[in-house]
Amino acid sequence: MNDRAPSASPQNAAPSKLGARVILVMLVSVVLYGVLVAIRGTKKIEQELTHFAWTTFAIACGLSFVNYLLRFLKWEYYLAVLGIQPRRSLPRAIPWGESLLVFLSGFVLTVTPLKVGEVFKSVVLRDLRGIDVVRTAPIVAAERLTDLVGVIVLITFGASVFPGGLLWAGLGTLFVVFLLGFVSVPALSRFALAPLPRLPGRAGAIGKRVVPKIELALAELRFITSPRTLVIPSILSVVGWALEGLGTWIILGGFGALLDIPRAVFFYATATLAGALTPLPGGLGATEKVLEESMVGLGGVPGPVATAAMLLSRLATLWFAVLVGFVAYGALRARHPHLGKPSPPGVKSINP
Repeated sequence: MNDRAPSASPQNAAPSKLGARVILVMLVSVVLYGVLVAIRGTKKIEQELTHFAWTTFAIACGLSFVNYLLRFLKWEYYLAVLGIQPRRSLPRAIPWGESLLVFLSGFVLTVTPLKVGEVFKSVVLRDLRGIDVVRTAPIVAAERLTDLVGVIVLITFGASVFPGGLLWAGLGTLFVVFLLGFVSVPALSRFALAPLPRLPGRAGAIGKRVVPKIELALAELRFITSPRTLVIPSILSVVGWALEGLGTWIILGGFGALLDIPRAVFFYATATLAGALTPLPGGLGATEKVLEESMVGLGGVPGPVATAAMLLSRLATLWFAVLVGFVAYGALRARHPHLGKPSPPGVKSINP
C-alpha cells in the first residue's frame, strides 16, 4: 500500500492552520454563547455563577477525561484488531504513552462536522511510525459508530423515565439492533439500500450514485466492525458517554438544581446526538439549544441556571477535549520537532 493519505485528511497539517481553524470556531462559539446569555439575561446568569460550586466543574472535567481514557481503550482495541498492536505479545509496536498522546491529539480537530477531523491522529501516527493512514482511518468510522450506539442506548434508557417512554425505549432498542445489523450483515444492508436507486426522478438518480459508495464504505468498515468486535467498544462508549452525562448532572447540582441522574444523562445524550446529526463543527448551536431547552422544558430547570449549566457542560466536554488535544499534540511535537512539517525528499516518516 502506498503512503499517501486520502485527499480529505489533513496531511502534514501545520499547527498554525489547526490553531486558525479552532480559533475561528471558538469565535463563532463566543458569539453564539453570547446570544444565548443575552436571551436569558446577563445579570441573572452572573448571579447564578456567583453562587456556583466550582468544584463540581472540576469533577465534570475529570469525568470527561475518564471518558477519553475509555475511548483510548477503543483505539487500542481496534489497533489490535488491525494487527498494528500485538494482542498479548511484547514488546508493543507503539508504547502506551506515545499511543495515548497520538489518540488525544485527535481531539485538536474535535470541532469538525461529525468529528471527522479526528482522522488527524492517523496522520500523526503515520508521521511517527510510518503506518499508512489508510490502515488506521477506518478506526475513526468505527469509533463514531460505537459512539452512536452508546448515545442511543443512553437515550433509550433515559426515555423510560418519561410518560410513554417505554415505547420510545423499545423503538430505540430496535434502532440500535437495526443499525448494528445494517453495518455488520451484508444481506441486511443490501436489502435496506436496494429501493433507493429505484426511486422516481432525482431521488433515484442520487440513489444510483450514492448506494455504491455506501456499500464500499460498509465493506471497509466491516473489516473491523464484525458483531464480535462491536461489543466491547460499544460497552466502553455507553460507560464513557454516561460519565459525561453524569458530569452535566453534577454541574447542575453545583447550582443547587434538583434533577435526577437519568434525566440529566438523557438530556445530555439527546443533545449530543442532535449535534452529531448536524453538519456544523462540534454540533455548535444544535447541541447547546437542545441541552438548554430540554433542561428547561422537560427538567423544570430555571432558564438562567439551564443556560449557565449548558455553557459549563460544553466547556467541560467539547472545549476541554480541544485543550487536551493541543496539550497532547504539543507534547508529541516537543519530543519530535519535525512532526507536522513536510518531510524531506525520500523521507516518509519520523521513526523514533
